[in-house]
Amino acid sequence: MLLPDVPAADAPFGLVGHPLGHSWSREIHERLGSAPYELHDLEPDEVAPFVRGGSWRGLNVTIPYKRQAAELADERSPRVERLGVANTLVRREDGSVLAENTDVLGFAWMLARFCRQRLGCSAHEALCGRTALVLGSGGASQAVQAALEDPEVGARVVVVSRRGPETYDGLAERHPDAALIVNTTPVGMYPACPASPLDEEVLDALTGLRGVLDVVYNPERTGVCLAAERHGIVCESGLAMLVAQALYSSELFQGVELDDALVAPIEAELYARTENVVLIGMPGAGKTSCGRALARLMGRPFVDLDEAIHLECGRSAEEIIRQDGEDAFRAVETRVTGSYGARSGLVIACGGGVVTRPENYDLLHQNGRIVLLDRPLSELSDEGRPMSQARGVEQLAAERMGLYRAWADVVLPCTGSAAGDAELALQLTRRDSPLAPSL
Repeated sequence: MLLPDVPAADAPFGLVGHPLGHSWSREIHERLGSAPYELHDLEPDEVAPFVRGGSWRGLNVTIPYKRQAAELADERSPRVERLGVANTLVRREDGSVLAENTDVLGFAWMLARFCRQRLGCSAHEALCGRTALVLGSGGASQAVQAALEDPEVGARVVVVSRRGPETYDGLAERHPDAALIVNTTPVGMYPACPASPLDEEVLDALTGLRGVLDVVYNPERTGVCLAAERHGIVCESGLAMLVAQALYSSELFQGVELDDALVAPIEAELYARTENVVLIGMPGAGKTSCGRALARLMGRPFVDLDEAIHLECGRSAEEIIRQDGEDAFRAVETRVTGSYGARSGLVIACGGGVVTRPENYDLLHQNGRIVLLDRPLSELSDEGRPMSQARGVEQLAAERMGLYRAWADVVLPCTGSAAGDAELALQLTRRDSPLAPSL
């Protein structure tokens, strides 16, 4: 696992952790100038030889090796000495290794922006003297605690874990005045999403809760954030923290000062590249043909969920419904929807009945912008569509149109051609488009 013996000035930057299949750090550091940047998915016995003997200039470290990174360094910053964990290692000119924790700075940046933009005040005004519940007690939790307890914020931090003085049982009864929840556990991280470490009933009971943050950044909307949305509580997952901590790490790697104004555009670029475009609408609305054309325009993979079901089951949606019944088909549809909805950077065309199961909304919304193709009922065909044939287009529309509109982030009035619909969808789903809604 050791890199070639090259001069320190030419050695790469990178990320150490396990597993790393979901990481976006390489793309971020390329934008920041700390490149080449490689991912090093190491087993526990490989970490020390790589850190001490590998030819690298700067490393980020993620779970589960942040404590080990601090222990392996020759020198630890005051922040690392206090917390006992490091996410950044820098090899200096004399070959010694310095450990720093830029997670603290990254979370502080995200928290300050969240309070300013979503709560309309500073973090100090929102949280000073008030309870912040931090879910989890690992390395990320240490960084979040430090940022919240900083005098510039002044929150009263309560760490919640499965074992310890503060557990999840009875949490709302003990801390009904909590103003903020921060999830630092990996629960809900891709691919096991959209799970949440917190029962949704807790959000009901925390009447003073002002916001929910999650350090997990993939999916875009984690399980705890989806629950917060349902309760009308402002929330944000951890992509801003990821980019901000990378910026502060990159400053150390390169020995230069970087403008933190870079964080927002890098964050927006990543969202634009990774957010799924999800097409919903009545049977026969043209979701498949529009989706194929849109995927070509965007240079993305296209997934038709009915076709994916056919591939998995060896039978079409029509055959499953006729042979096993609608309920059996809907169960398969939900499983396949969850598989593709958790991924990133896709164009997804859904079957017309996907909205009949409420749980499908979270599966699609967690990583997607949902687009309703709104075609006049008179233009819809029921050929090869058993539900349309059995109930009639008008009856299906009466049952589903309200759901389609409730789920949609964007309503696209069909133009009369798949190419035209795709062009309009591309405009409406661009985050920088004046036509697109702000989500």
